[in-house]
Amino acid sequence: MTCYKTVLANGLTLIAVPMLHLHSTEMVCYVGAGSRCETPENAGVSHFLEHMLFRGTEHFPTSIAVERAFEAIGGAVNAATDAESTCYHSRVRAEYLPQAAEQFADLLRRPRWNELETEKRIILEEALEDLNEQGEIINPDLLTNRLLWPDHPLSQSIIGDEASLGRMTLNTLVDYHRRYYTPGNTVIAVTGQVEHAAALAAVDRVFGDWQGEAPEPPAPVAEPALSTPATCWVRDSSSQIMVQLAWRIPGRESSSALALRTWRRILSWGGTSRLMLRLREELGLTYNVEANLALYRECGCLSVDLAIHPDNLAAGISEVLGIFRTMRRESVADEELNRAKRNFRFDMEYSLDHTDEMAVRYGWGDLVGYTRSVEQDLREMEKVTAGELLATARELFTPQNLKLAVVGPWSESARTEVDRLLETWPG
Repeated sequence: MTCYKTVLANGLTLIAVPMLHLHSTEMVCYVGAGSRCETPENAGVSHFLEHMLFRGTEHFPTSIAVERAFEAIGGAVNAATDAESTCYHSRVRAEYLPQAAEQFADLLRRPRWNELETEKRIILEEALEDLNEQGEIINPDLLTNRLLWPDHPLSQSIIGDEASLGRMTLNTLVDYHRRYYTPGNTVIAVTGQVEHAAALAAVDRVFGDWQGEAPEPPAPVAEPALSTPATCWVRDSSSQIMVQLAWRIPGRESSSALALRTWRRILSWGGTSRLMLRLREELGLTYNVEANLALYRECGCLSVDLAIHPDNLAAGISEVLGIFRTMRRESVADEELNRAKRNFRFDMEYSLDHTDEMAVRYGWGDLVGYTRSVEQDLREMEKVTAGELLATARELFTPQNLKLAVVGPWSESARTEVDRLLETWPG
């Protein structure tokens, strides 16, 4: 897979990945604006702005006009905001690439700021999905984020909360847009049925005159203070309890990043992975349990999520802790490690058929300074050893790095039992 990178005179970066055997073209615009760029006062502004850009542009004055313009060229435009970036994307027919570039330029550069109060009500409804009837947060991700990154923007909801959304004004959005939506803070990835020269011509024509300075990088995350496992318990009416155990880990630039990616695959990659095999297939404690890995620039977390009957709460947490205890004590068997590497190779090969995955790999990767080719990932994965995995587990999966969120109809006796498990782990 060949990747072409061009930096325009104004600082905007174009990534082109020709996949000429395909019939579609993917265009993705990555902007370095996410929730970690925010403050408690404007929490949610990155996500709010993403919504507002779809409310109409200079040439497509309504949200319906924006949607229909992309539909007319074979696309369905959408967007997403995370902690470090916002992306706008659509798959289109290859011959309409110039029109796609025009429409994305209009979307990113020339919003009309229509219907702010209507959009505010919509986003508030989205934010309320994370709360119970008492107004308490019941989203385990948000609860563990507060334990993992106290007093840092990473602890805030990407959506914001009722207070910060209530403070959101047109000036807030315009100022944020002016600061972060600049060519030097934007990477455009074009993948699929496209030639590099055609992508460059289309993008330069409509983005080449864009001006603006790149913003200052967001505040780094402080080193955590040593502590015992931190927990958060929230009562909620439900038939099950949602549980998340999260370990704070280094970020994607650390030497342990690939070992952590391997551990995540061993823990949670199909029905024979460690978590599913033990908690579901052997013990029947849950319908689904999975591990997730978030790697930011200088920090991250590996989390385990499951929903479980209240009677099985302590047993479920005990089994997850037992799996991590084993990870710290015993080397991964050759057969298990080889199976993880083999499946990793398969997934890398499959990714070569997907325009969106190539856009993420090379476009988002360039935005955050973490560009890795498929070949590089494959070479380095082959070098991962059982000894490296064991050393990583012993260093990072410690009581000091562990955070736990429990949401649902838990009992005091179950909480006491879980507290006892945490006090003695890893044993």
